[in-house]
Amino acid sequence: MSAPPRGRPRSFDREAALDKATRLFWTRGYEATSIGDLTAAMGIGAPSLYAAFGDKATLFAEVVRTFGERYGSFTTAALTEEPTAADMVCRILREAAYEYTREDCPHGCLVTSAGVNTTSEEVAGLLRDIRNSNIRAFTERIQADIDAGLLPEDTNAAASARYVGTVMFGMSQSARDGADRADLAAVAEIAAAHWISAA
Repeated sequence: MSAPPRGRPRSFDREAALDKATRLFWTRGYEATSIGDLTAAMGIGAPSLYAAFGDKATLFAEVVRTFGERYGSFTTAALTEEPTAADMVCRILREAAYEYTREDCPHGCLVTSAGVNTTSEEVAGLLRDIRNSNIRAFTERIQADIDAGLLPEDTNAAASARYVGTVMFGMSQSARDGADRADLAAVAEIAAAHWISAA
């Protein structure tokens, strides 16, 4: 005799539901998104949501990972693929102008905007750590070029990296405020030229 099945199988596509949650948090932010909003968008009941994803904070942490893999990987690609820090910076800023204004996605960057006004230190800390991790990665890449003689030895790697991050954050908010791709592409070119001349 075969063993009885273990519980009821999920009657929804977990990855599709996760993507819907990602887009909802991306659009509204963590604080303004309720469990009711999530279940409506994901097409599942609250018990199924908790069983599949845990509580709201746990779901959000998975959403952030999903966002990084599906929508935010352009920074990692530039870090690993470009031959110089200058090329890396130019590519990141130009691709940010494209990614932040995609027609098939909410505008801006979830990691930049989803924690605005949140009262959850867990959520704020998660997003802050990711942003600061990116800045550290930029700093290390820039410092490597300084050490290799590709950038002037008096270049401030930390400040240069922070400049790139600050421009990206501003571009994200501008996209949410209605700036289009041409607007952000122009900003990217100015910022890239300024970074190169300053470095």
